[in-house]
Amino acid sequence: MTSTLKIFELLDVLDNLKHLKRTGWVKCGVPEPETVACHMYRMAVLAMALDGQIDGLDVMRAVKMALVHDIGEAIAGDITPHCGVSEQDKFDLEKKAIDTITSYVPSVGDEWSMLWKEYEEAASLTAKVVKHLDKFDMIVQAEKYEEVHGIDLQQFFASTVGVLKMEPFATWDRELREKRNQRLSKNE
Repeated sequence: MTSTLKIFELLDVLDNLKHLKRTGWVKCGVPEPETVACHMYRMAVLAMALDGQIDGLDVMRAVKMALVHDIGEAIAGDITPHCGVSEQDKFDLEKKAIDTITSYVPSVGDEWSMLWKEYEEAASLTAKVVKHLDKFDMIVQAEKYEEVHGIDLQQFFASTVGVLKMEPFATWDRELREKRNQRLSKNE
């Protein structure tokens, strides 16, 4: 007998992600900050745009990984390094959440769980690319919030110095920082 898709439980998870504001932006006082779902969506679209840009990248796998890498936050919450939760406790909370969520989707649950674990371990090319997408999306969003709201979000740029080493991310990071520096010097 095939296990049944628990559609309403899955919809609750997705609804939580649609409304869960990203903790880092909330803590910095960003008005109307993006949600976890918004972040995952933009990462997935960016992953699709990488088709043909990185040798050996399985773009469809990257898209799927982008869409599930933070799905556990629907239950565990968006835990940042500033929340006072150890890396191990964060991992354990998210793993428990992933196990719950994947039980709702038996036909693809194992795949979602493997994608999440692969992302967390960052051992494969796909996981490394998606990790880069995650960090790049964060600083692009920080730049936009600084520009629109006049909020100093330097901490996000500081936390990613030297992190984006793969191409095209290293070039994009350099270009974004140059754009930001030009904007900041005009405002002085």
